[in-house]
Amino acid sequence: MHSVRRALPFPLIGLLLAVPVSAELRLTGSPVRAEPAPSSPLWPAGRDAALPDTTVLRQSLERITSRFDGIAGISVRNLRTGESLSMRGAEKYPSASLIKIPILVTLMDEVAQGRMQLSERSTMIARDRVGGSGILRHMESGISLSLEDLAWLMMTLSDNTATNLLLDKLDIATVGVKMEALGLPESKVHSKTFRRQTSIAMDSSVLYGLGVATPDEMVDLLAMLHEGRAVSPALDSLAIRMLLANQDASMLVRWLPGGTRVAHKSGAVDRARNDCGIMYTPSAPIGLCVMTRENEATSYAVDSPPHLLVAAVAREVFRHYNPAVPLPDLPAITVH
Repeated sequence: MHSVRRALPFPLIGLLLAVPVSAELRLTGSPVRAEPAPSSPLWPAGRDAALPDTTVLRQSLERITSRFDGIAGISVRNLRTGESLSMRGAEKYPSASLIKIPILVTLMDEVAQGRMQLSERSTMIARDRVGGSGILRHMESGISLSLEDLAWLMMTLSDNTATNLLLDKLDIATVGVKMEALGLPESKVHSKTFRRQTSIAMDSSVLYGLGVATPDEMVDLLAMLHEGRAVSPALDSLAIRMLLANQDASMLVRWLPGGTRVAHKSGAVDRARNDCGIMYTPSAPIGLCVMTRENEATSYAVDSPPHLLVAAVAREVFRHYNPAVPLPDLPAITVH
């Protein structure tokens, strides 16, 4: 089928272009629980008395999602104040590779419990290779990596082969048990990647694929990591560092000011696109999860409508909490 170039379908883009923007702002500092000093011009005195109204943000996000050909769920939380917003955030969505955050947290928990060590090694043989994202499938059979190496590959490059090797060590059901212990009962991994026959919940696999999650639960999990409550302060901090190194810039980080640090994980299958993380902004760290399902557009092109939707939501959330921070100019967009 020939690709068709058409105008971007989101009325939001015109709205965003109408907002004055200037050169990008370089943001610096530690990403973990880092906030500007009270005297910072980006955090004026008395700000606590006039926190942003989530009703205004909700209206903006409703405008963004109103023309999207699919179902979008959004969960937002100011991790400094606890202020939150949810739009279809309690509904279930195919997780795709987003479920790798719960897998990572489960690995860290097994290490904390003394049942595994990050230095423990796993050997990949030819039959372990699976398709999709990652580089491990291109490596020679017999290569040995530590569990920490595999975790870095899983989070930074969404390596599917590395994910399966970790699930071999963890056992798939262990991930669900850990999530339930954290109060996240809807966050489940069903099987190894590209290995549907390993599913421990075939009916749910048919509906959701690799895994299932809700935007609200993913923001809950990110908040726990940020606060050092998911496993332990040290291991949660390591998990955050892995999320910060994610190489996917096609959605959540796409239209944020240059230098903005975002600890996030994305996931994509044909009719679902997700990206969830913590944006370390001048005003506060903001947890944000955008998940979609039943998307009409299934293209994996960088400018596909689901990718642009997530980027637009993230930009609007950033601007809502940081109205004084200049945003970079938006590029001219065409959709293939």
